[in-house]
Amino acid sequence: MDDPDLELIKKRKMRKLQEQLAFRDKQEQEKAKENDKNNLELQNKQKSNEIDAEKNFLLRHMYDRGDEVLKLAEQQYPFQTKIIIKRLNELIRFGEIPRISGGDMLSVYRSLGLNIRVDTHISISDHGKTISFSDKLKQSTASELDDDDEST
Repeated sequence: MDDPDLELIKKRKMRKLQEQLAFRDKQEQEKAKENDKNNLELQNKQKSNEIDAEKNFLLRHMYDRGDEVLKLAEQQYPFQTKIIIKRLNELIRFGEIPRISGGDMLSVYRSLGLNIRVDTHISISDHGKTISFSDKLKQSTASELDDDDEST
């Protein structure tokens, strides 16, 4: 009935067509993955641009070291800070608050249970020179010790 050589040729052609189909499917899957990756990157850029725009809007309404507090907050609590920035911007846009200071920002975070660590330095003006409070304490302690040594 059927020629064995003809059957072999049909099988080879069928195998070749299956390989080509598998190759095309693989290419299409790779293209789909690449498109998904590009779309995700584009969405991330858009979100990043939105976040930057929100942050810049808030920074325009901040004073008295508010920008420093916001920077520290972003470093210590990045996820929560994004949410807080959006909410504060809403309040500013609706006229609930006109401006916000660094102290107010600290109060907002602390009221939410987020304690932002802020480096504080106390400086004292002594005889025209500005020195740190700790250095002043060291000097006064050293002078007290010298006075005690002289009296004994």
